[in-house]
Amino acid sequence: MDEDIQAAAARLVRRLKEGGHSITVAESCTGGLLTSAFTDIAGASNWFNQSWITYSNEAKIKELGVEEETLVKKGAVSAEVAIQMAKGALVGAEADIAISITGIAGPASDNTNKEVGTVYVGIASNSWANAHSTRIGGNRAENKIGFVHFALLTAIGCWDDAMAKAEANRKKLEAMAAQDEVNRLRFEVERSKREAAAKQSAPWQDESWSGKNETQDSDESIGSQVEWE
Repeated sequence: MDEDIQAAAARLVRRLKEGGHSITVAESCTGGLLTSAFTDIAGASNWFNQSWITYSNEAKIKELGVEEETLVKKGAVSAEVAIQMAKGALVGAEADIAISITGIAGPASDNTNKEVGTVYVGIASNSWANAHSTRIGGNRAENKIGFVHFALLTAIGCWDDAMAKAEANRKKLEAMAAQDEVNRLRFEVERSKREAAAKQSAPWQDESWSGKNETQDSDESIGSQVEWE
């Protein structure tokens, strides 16, 4: 196994293991080379369940759910197919991240208008998916190695970006929650002030009134002025 591939695979696996995540792979032109890079790492069964090698369009459709219309319009070597392959593998393996590779390793371009050495790598998670492309100049064996190395580096970059965005979002939510609490406390203080001010502006609420004594006094006053015979 190429040393650069081994090093890149180990870097990605360390990231996965830190969060207890799992990975899957769908390969179209690398013949299981990416799968081998992962399964060469001890303990792979803890984070690697299964993968797919789908060279034909029929296999892509049947095994990964790639849309036939996309294959016809865009071709097997395209960003759209790479993403659909990755998504299909993600669902099939119930993994947290999936990597797909579709390219032209050579020596011929298989009746397409894309050049030998062209590769698309799809990366998918449960919340995002994207594709990246490059072109590598070499023979068939060199291109396959280059495709896998590019796929691993792409996955590492996408994973790091996703983790950075997740951390930034977490901090943003924490800041929003803290501000909500400050606003709540301010509201409570202002409400207490309003209630105190309302009591001070209405002192009659503390006074009592009774007409009983006044009525009695009035009756006595009338009775004292009447003489009965």
